[in-house]
Amino acid sequence: MQQYDTIIIGAGHNGLVCATYLAQEGQRVLVLEALDTPGGLAATREFFPGFKASVAHTVSHFSAKVARDLKLAVHGFDSATAPMPTVGLNSAGEHIVLSGTGAEAEINGVSAEDATSYRGYRQLLQRFAELLEPFWLKTMPRVGDTRLSSLLTFAQLGLKLRLLGKQDMGEFMRVATLPARDLMDENFDSELLKAMLSWDGLIGSKMAPRSPNATVLALLYRMSGELGGAHAIPVGGIESLIGALNSAAASTGVEVKTGARVGRILIEGSEDGLRATGVELANGEQIVAGRVVSSADPQRTFLQLLGVEYLEIEFSNRIRRLRCEGYVAKLHLALDGVPNFEGLAKPDGRMIIAADMDAIEFAYDDAKYGNYSQQLVMEIVVPSLHQESLAPAGKHVLSAHIMYVPHKLKGGWTEEARALLVQRAIDTVAIYAPAIRAQILHSELLTPLDLEQIHNVTGGHWHHTEFSADQLLMMRPTYEAAQYSTPIPGLYLCGAGSHPGGGLMGGPGHNAARQILG
Repeated sequence: MQQYDTIIIGAGHNGLVCATYLAQEGQRVLVLEALDTPGGLAATREFFPGFKASVAHTVSHFSAKVARDLKLAVHGFDSATAPMPTVGLNSAGEHIVLSGTGAEAEINGVSAEDATSYRGYRQLLQRFAELLEPFWLKTMPRVGDTRLSSLLTFAQLGLKLRLLGKQDMGEFMRVATLPARDLMDENFDSELLKAMLSWDGLIGSKMAPRSPNATVLALLYRMSGELGGAHAIPVGGIESLIGALNSAAASTGVEVKTGARVGRILIEGSEDGLRATGVELANGEQIVAGRVVSSADPQRTFLQLLGVEYLEIEFSNRIRRLRCEGYVAKLHLALDGVPNFEGLAKPDGRMIIAADMDAIEFAYDDAKYGNYSQQLVMEIVVPSLHQESLAPAGKHVLSAHIMYVPHKLKGGWTEEARALLVQRAIDTVAIYAPAIRAQILHSELLTPLDLEQIHNVTGGHWHHTEFSADQLLMMRPTYEAAQYSTPIPGLYLCGAGSHPGGGLMGGPGHNAARQILG
């Protein structure tokens, strides 16, 4: 049996980030990936001969700090790309277009009043996002922790709040807890604009505009980073990011072993002193290490790979109660040419189909009861316009995130249910791009159940656990495991189910490595 300092379960982007940080400090690191290629939900793979798409993620807000630390530019990653416009599609071709970022942010297709409100709204939320941004790459203090480092983290947040000034500090405390619906209704008249702006606080979650939870906080999370909430596809696409992470890991001596499914985490000792000492693969091979770091979701890590017999009852019950039901399906279309969306010169932006917030709310209501909606809401990108290698010459790929598609569909995910959803999605897109039906060469649908079964993500949830107030910050995934260490010595977490959460940012991998290194 080989000896490693650290074994990391899963070669998604967070697993690779964590592995590379550890290897930079001289650790011998082994990354075990169940599938044949690294990347996890950000992996790019062929879905039809000559056509490729990323499994879940299409756009990125990867941390510039992590990219610098890991020297990803040396390994071919180039994030220097212009932000994509976000387009709110209107069936009459009167679309709303948001473009640029920061002081250069622009809005077109709305009234003068809404345009003025948008500038003030964006300026205020950007201030709030900048306030929170440093804390996404920090370990959150444990509840009740009185150590100096933890007290300093709280003090830094308190100081930043005070520096906002009395009025803005009060506004931050109010806005951060608002339902998205209330925030949008306060600021805008256009129903389409309200739906567009609420989208980033909802995508990937089991929440809707009226949900009294953390939708605005989720929006502020996605507004962090150099693009300030704008969206971009890096040069070479998401594929280039995963390729650079894989290359950076290899350059530091990380060993990545694909096709290596972990069956269980090895534990030694008695009830008085348990410790994780390695893993056993599905083929029975055992590999020993000084510690095990899991980028798998918390429920899979604790309930399947570890086992409740090693956990306190209260802790295992909290893990069982984590909300992690995925609500997003992914549709890929192989197209015979560039789709023509009426009213758009070129579909090179991120396009939102949601006429108003009621449309989003009604789709959510359907999903709550195990159905997908009669009127789908979705986000569309044509990534091949930014990365030609995704399709043969002259052909293109359309990638759509369909929101509020339940993991547990009433009646089950039969072939008929899958085919109906695909047809309904195509019919919805065709309202805005009528000629698209004749361009379709092939379609692929990935439901939350597919993500669970193929990519080993419990519930098929992008973020591993719901991005909600009771599962955030020092409560993510639970207060006992919120600092990446767990109740089992030698076992750590580094996946999207840990602070700060999901998305192509790299925060959990960065924070876990820093916590391990001390």
